[in-house]
Amino acid sequence: MMEQLPALLILILLLTALASPFLSYISGRIVRWTALAAMFAAACCAIGTLIRVLAEGTWHYSFGGWEPPWGIEYVVDPLGGGMAVLIAIIGFLVLVYSGPYLKEENGLRIGTFHALYLLLATGLMGMVVTGDVFNLYVFLEISSLSAYGLIAAGGYKAVAAAFRYLLIGTVGASLYLLGIGYLYSVTGSLNMADLAQKILLIADSQAVLIAVVMIMLGMGIKMAMFPLHGWLPDSYTYAPPPAAAFISGVMTKVSAYVLFRFFFYIIGAMNGPIPGALQVLGVAACLGIILGSVMAIAQSDFRRMLAYSSVAQVSYVTLGLAIGNVYGLIGAMLHILNHAIMKSCLFLVAGGVKYKTGEHGIEKYAELYEKMPLTMGTFMIAALSMVGIPPTAGFFSKWYLALGAIDKGMWVFVVVIAVSSLLNAVYFFRVIEQVYMRRSKKPEDTGKSAWKISAELPLTMLLPILVLGVSIVVFGVFNEQIVTNILQYALPGGGF
Repeated sequence: MMEQLPALLILILLLTALASPFLSYISGRIVRWTALAAMFAAACCAIGTLIRVLAEGTWHYSFGGWEPPWGIEYVVDPLGGGMAVLIAIIGFLVLVYSGPYLKEENGLRIGTFHALYLLLATGLMGMVVTGDVFNLYVFLEISSLSAYGLIAAGGYKAVAAAFRYLLIGTVGASLYLLGIGYLYSVTGSLNMADLAQKILLIADSQAVLIAVVMIMLGMGIKMAMFPLHGWLPDSYTYAPPPAAAFISGVMTKVSAYVLFRFFFYIIGAMNGPIPGALQVLGVAACLGIILGSVMAIAQSDFRRMLAYSSVAQVSYVTLGLAIGNVYGLIGAMLHILNHAIMKSCLFLVAGGVKYKTGEHGIEKYAELYEKMPLTMGTFMIAALSMVGIPPTAGFFSKWYLALGAIDKGMWVFVVVIAVSSLLNAVYFFRVIEQVYMRRSKKPEDTGKSAWKISAELPLTMLLPILVLGVSIVVFGVFNEQIVTNILQYALPGGGF
């Protein structure tokens, strides 16, 4: 079975997703435990796959006896394997967290939620392990359609947000499909490795230029790259907290991974239109970092503040791609990891506050440290990491981005990183002030009995929040080991 791990990554999640609606007619509890077991098994498969890839090199897994480039294959390298581990672990923690939100639902709704959730995980997992650009499109559509359904489950406003996301997301997916159509028309291949060889001879052609523009726009929409982020604020604000945490944590990062794969592995950073595309990405990233942070300052709803913050944080990843050297790419990959943990943690905190108090307004967070000491302590860690305070994880990804910009003499990027950190401090310290310094207008509601863990949040909600909070510190302290033992091997060329 160890030789089948790349296929099992997808099959376990896909088959469980398809079975969930049928199992819901038996028992909602059976659906939930089956889904949790599937996510845990997928996480084990992903970790096992990454360990083998780091020890033995890239893993090629062909289907149906058809060898590439004719047949579809999964190709797991350190970059794809690391992304698979991230998706599976975040997916498992968020699924554990979702239990109390579903306890009042009937069996069919529980089955529908878990089916959509597992299909979303299936699509994202497939996108990072496939070695075929059209197969990637299929998984992109699976993840997108699932995300639309999960967001729509948040209520009337969420339905409108999901419909807007559907319209905009369909445009993005169509642009990507047209882009790979152009590549296929001039190369006759859809296999990533085969494309990389054939594009070398025609990198300066107009077909490749059009393909790059379409793929960049399509994936830019999917990753909410400024100014293509219009679907994101409402979707993150009104989606159910578990869906918002999973989508914000990993979905946009997988789209960034696709750009990374095309620009640096398939076409090549120095070939054809890619240098020009990276310059465009650099400008968009700078605007997104600053304007996303400014918009976050203007919000009074904590979820919406986090949504606009995501626009800025995704732009850090784009900035690392635009820098394009070793430090810049390390910073981009490290920020994919760090932001997935930080933002998932923050959305879980927002959901926990809603569950406890029924509120999302920042002005309602006064004295929450007394009602929810562990949750708010974890929020403090995640907020400091978002600002970039050492030794939290967020500092080190910004540090690598700054080193990359300095190394290439891109001083504007350095200034943008510094200014954005100050803006991050403005909107996060505003919340911290409410939590720890403002007095509640209803002092009778702030009983000291909240120090009991059981009175703060259900354990299944609190534990994922605490695990992510601890991970923020651990990944910051041990960032060097992560970079030297994993991330550097995910670079084009295989290391420093």
